[in-house]
Amino acid sequence: MMGFAVLLHVMAVVIWVGGMFFAYVVLRPVAAGQLEPPARLTLWAGVFGRFFPWVWACVGVVLATGLWMIFAVFGGMGGVGLYVHAMFGLGLLMMLIFFHVFFAPYGRLKRAVAAQDWQAGGKALAQIRMLVGINTLIGLLTIAVGAAGRYLVP
Repeated sequence: MMGFAVLLHVMAVVIWVGGMFFAYVVLRPVAAGQLEPPARLTLWAGVFGRFFPWVWACVGVVLATGLWMIFAVFGGMGGVGLYVHAMFGLGLLMMLIFFHVFFAPYGRLKRAVAAQDWQAGGKALAQIRMLVGINTLIGLLTIAVGAAGRYLVP
């Protein structure tokens, strides 16, 4: 059972963080360089509309598998290393940032695109871009902690 939980946990992290990395490092610069605001904002509203349901699923899987491993396998937070505490805290921070993105600037982006208010849409997208950039860095740090933490912190 532990192997399956680890597999699900890692797959969900890869989908979430990998998706953010692709969007931020690959798609964003190409879209900004080739598309005018109406097309670019419409593209991003569609991309987020397809990606965010996956993120919701990943958040659920990461949280459920992480908590199951901590409590069912290791006997609670006292039974895990400092790196697991760090991973858990960073993961919660990422989730809170995602919730904010989803419920605030993403909602504004969708409304702006529907109303063809490209200025408001641009402001919402700029906020999403900043927060996704921060979450991508936190995600990469969390992966590093999860992969190497037990070897770096006794």
